Amino acid sequence: MAQNPLASGKITATGRCLARLPKADLHLHLEGGMRSQTFADLAESRGEPTPQLGYYRSFDQFQHCYRAIVKLIRTQTDLRRLVREVVEDAAASGAVWIEPHFNPTTYAPLLGSAEEVLDLVLETGFAAGKPLGVGFGLTLGASRNRDPRQATSLAQLAAAYAGRGVVAFGLTGDESANSPATFKESFAIARDADLIIAPHSGELSGPPSLASTLDVLTPDRIAHGVRAIEDRALLDRLADEQITLDVCLTSNYALGVVKHLEEHPLPHILEAGVRCSLGSDDPLLLGTSLLTEYQLARSHLALPDAQLGALASTSLRSSGAPDDVLARALRGIEDWMAEP
Repeated sequence: MAQNPLASGKITATGRCLARLPKADLHLHLEGGMRSQTFADLAESRGEPTPQLGYYRSFDQFQHCYRAIVKLIRTQTDLRRLVREVVEDAAASGAVWIEPHFNPTTYAPLLGSAEEVLDLVLETGFAAGKPLGVGFGLTLGASRNRDPRQATSLAQLAAAYAGRGVVAFGLTGDESANSPATFKESFAIARDADLIIAPHSGELSGPPSLASTLDVLTPDRIAHGVRAIEDRALLDRLADEQITLDVCLTSNYALGVVKHLEEHPLPHILEAGVRCSLGSDDPLLLGTSLLTEYQLARSHLALPDAQLGALASTSLRSSGAPDDVLARALRGIEDWMAEP
């Protein structure tokens, strides 16, 4: 993977200050948001070698690096530090709401029961976000790479925490590992609890995988979904059903979905009437941030401020943010657009 062009200083972006644009990050993996210094600190304290981040020959290698990050979190103090810093970095990007994908069962029983881990993350996220004006909710993400029965248990946990900080239910991992039908029961549980349905689909696998996800899981949002550009009927369906794609430009570039950022299909997806948000995905592994994703959309895809403001608005309207956060943020976007 080539280094993120904006982070390397190869381009200059001008226009309204994107850090002041209120926005939500709906496609962020909690552990993937770890700071590089924290990664180095934890690896040193554990005596663990650190994999090279930023260059991935395959999705398997990318997942290997992610698992290496997860294995460094061994105490409640580590997890609190991670959550606090993720919230702080989101605030620096201008986020007023975040919904990190997270699976508390990963740390049970090492850090307590799944409920105790979930309580710790939510309490830390609420506390860190309050003085910074960042609302915090969670997307509990099941894994395609694990026993589907674990997804059902996780959905039951998510349902129990609906209205208490869990706002969405997702699905991560290798799209080829298990079909969406395998997870139909778990998503039915989440839907019955009025959680947002937000599985990953349509990044490394093409339109058939995405169509199956739509048919079986009936999502409200799709993490990625950009391969819909290969099927006009699928694009029209996404637009008609008002499903939001939580798009991550740098991720698509790093994992070879697009060869050059300038070739990213986001402008054409928007032109087709599909709702989209921008997300940071895994900032540590990708060398990006939510703010950087907006800057790249401006500089490499030539999106005007009106479209950038619309992306931010969609991110908020598609989120689980409470009404007061949503109303305040939408007024903030109007104020941002009114700037000269």
